Amino acid sequence: YDLEQPVVRFAADEAVVIASGIIELIDSGCDLVVVTGGMSVDPDDVTPAGIIQAGADVIKYGAPVLPGAMFMLAYRGSVPIIGLPACAIYYRTTVFDLVFPRLLSGEKVTAAAISKLGHGGLCRICAQCVFPRCSFGKI
Repeated sequence: YDLEQPVVRFAADEAVVIASGIIELIDSGCDLVVVTGGMSVDPDDVTPAGIIQAGADVIKYGAPVLPGAMFMLAYRGSVPIIGLPACAIYYRTTVFDLVFPRLLSGEKVTAAAISKLGHGGLCRICAQCVFPRCSFGKI
């Protein structure tokens, strides 16, 4: 892979397929994986199971942030794996905007850090978004 460019893969909605895709990306040198789709608590949503089957240690499943309550952060070794809820399709600003920059900076984000996002964790979905110059995500 050209690791200077994002790698996009589509996987069948099967935990084992999702897991093998994550492992393939990490083994090829990707240093961060974002997985989308099927992140709710519905038993038919297998993305969290796929992340776990990839050998990842789940740091936090669920975040006190709206939009983004079904967010998951896991690590496989030192590689962060983000389980991104469907809200990212519909909203301009989500929990992803609060966590992703921290991961890019090399911070090892903890469960406690995600829990602290509850203070300021409600996006007001303003008609004209001014994020990050607003209260969203401010602690």
